[in-house]
Amino acid sequence: MDSYLLQHEPWIRIGAFSMVFVAMAAWEAVAPRRLLAHPRRLRWPANLGIVALNSVLLRLVLPVTTIGFSVVAQERGWGLLNQLSISPAVALVFAVVALDFIIYMQHVMFHAVPALWRLHRMHHTDLDFDVTTGARFHPVEIMLSAGVKLAAVAVLGPSPLAVLLFEVLLNATSMFNHGNVRLPIAIDRVLRLFVVTPDMHRVHHSVFPHETNRNFGFNLPWWDRLFGTYLAQPSVDHEHLKIGIGNFREARELRLDRMLLQPFRGNVGGYPIGGREKVGQ
Repeated sequence: MDSYLLQHEPWIRIGAFSMVFVAMAAWEAVAPRRLLAHPRRLRWPANLGIVALNSVLLRLVLPVTTIGFSVVAQERGWGLLNQLSISPAVALVFAVVALDFIIYMQHVMFHAVPALWRLHRMHHTDLDFDVTTGARFHPVEIMLSAGVKLAAVAVLGPSPLAVLLFEVLLNATSMFNHGNVRLPIAIDRVLRLFVVTPDMHRVHHSVFPHETNRNFGFNLPWWDRLFGTYLAQPSVDHEHLKIGIGNFREARELRLDRMLLQPFRGNVGGYPIGGREKVGQ
């Protein structure tokens, strides 16, 4: 089983990504939540270009994937789950939930530390909010996140299946909760008890720092409720919610070259947690 997952991991992940992306893009076309401020042809080439760049860099820079590393950890008995006698099903669920919590905490840290915020803010400088925003991350942030995941695998000792399931779910839910799609209010209210919904996560992309620093979850919504970072709705209705941050408001900032240089330009404004709110910066 482990050898099968290692051999077919890239195709499983590419297949899952492609299916969810196509489904979300079609949903956005049929039932959009908001009118886009900028056309797809202006934003999508750079947003999808950064996905391709990050995928290539990860393969070139890292000697092993998280799934490959989980095989090594399992063979050498590393991690908590490799020391406990529990059923594989319980271990799988625990691993997926624990990894999701670690990603939640990582997300909070990228909003709390000014140097990390400089990297992460590229995700927030998209001037619209749709399925491609869910994969728009700076390459350095992606590398740091991969390091966090490798460390988490070493500490937890999850099975390769658990790691693959988590990675696929994380990518899928990120595209879903960044989707510019309309859900009936009643369905959204129930759904967000189990998964982060687009309306829930859109709050996190508000231009106002006190809203940007809420709703950090990508997959499970429970951490925000548990740690007091949950905000049900933005201060204005979703149709008129201003997306982005105070910096980098010009359309040219949507170009790939300028996106990559954003960490080295401008100031951090009032966005790091605990900072003074200054939307105009």
